[in-house]
Amino acid sequence: MSAATEVRRAERSAKRKARSAGRRVEKQAANPWFERATRLGYMVRGLLYALVGVLAIGQALGIGGQATDMRGGVGAVTDNPLRYPILAIALIGLTAYSAWGFVRAVYDPLHRGDDPVGLASRLGFVWSGISYLSLTVFLVQLGAGHPGRGEMLRGFVAGALQYPAGRWIAAAVGAVCIAFGVGQFVDTVKASFRKDLKRGAMTRFERLAAEYLGRFGMLSRGVIFSMLGWFVVLAALTQNPGQARGWGSVFQVLAAQPHGQFLLVVVALGFVALGLHSFACARWIRTLE
Repeated sequence: MSAATEVRRAERSAKRKARSAGRRVEKQAANPWFERATRLGYMVRGLLYALVGVLAIGQALGIGGQATDMRGGVGAVTDNPLRYPILAIALIGLTAYSAWGFVRAVYDPLHRGDDPVGLASRLGFVWSGISYLSLTVFLVQLGAGHPGRGEMLRGFVAGALQYPAGRWIAAAVGAVCIAFGVGQFVDTVKASFRKDLKRGAMTRFERLAAEYLGRFGMLSRGVIFSMLGWFVVLAALTQNPGQARGWGSVFQVLAAQPHGQFLLVVVALGFVALGLHSFACARWIRTLE
């Protein structure tokens, strides 16, 4: 038997194994328990977005609260005697939601396609999977009594700048954040997320509410991510990790601008809207079911 024949056989065997593994993963993703856990993840995500918005509004109006990110939102919701049951529920939901990000990217159940726009959208799902995976790690650390300290993004930039090519890696991450923010502005206009919902199962009011809550929320998320990305790029170019800012610090920058109180309230209300939109997704999002 020739070497070329052996290579072809090995390639066919590898492809069969990859297809088989892919079918097994897709079957697991279509499991009704996974679907329920994913919908729970949308609810947890929605609660955290809404909390981030409410805390920022509280700061802007001087009635209590502190602008923060999702990790801060987790801290706020678990600061009570039900800490561990809440952490367990959040961990189940966000683990499934993280996995759902990778499923959406690989199997494309939301039909984004293989054109450049579709591939960019699917890369966004990978980003979502990684982001929520990091949040589940934080949940585990919080449950163990050893949560991370400081803003995670600033820590990443500081670590990256220790390496020769680190400034370019950090700049690339900042550019990705800016691109994500721009994508949110595009979604604000196009509302392409509408086709992800089971619109036939919704009333006209429910469809309009989910759409405009989503538009408003994505506009606010676009503002925050674009600013966040710019600060990361600035930190990379100046090689000063102190320039990098997480969500909480970006909210603070907004508050420091002319009419900053008004700006902060508007953007924060958008995060509340995004939370409500996530609740709508928990009920009506299309999955592999």
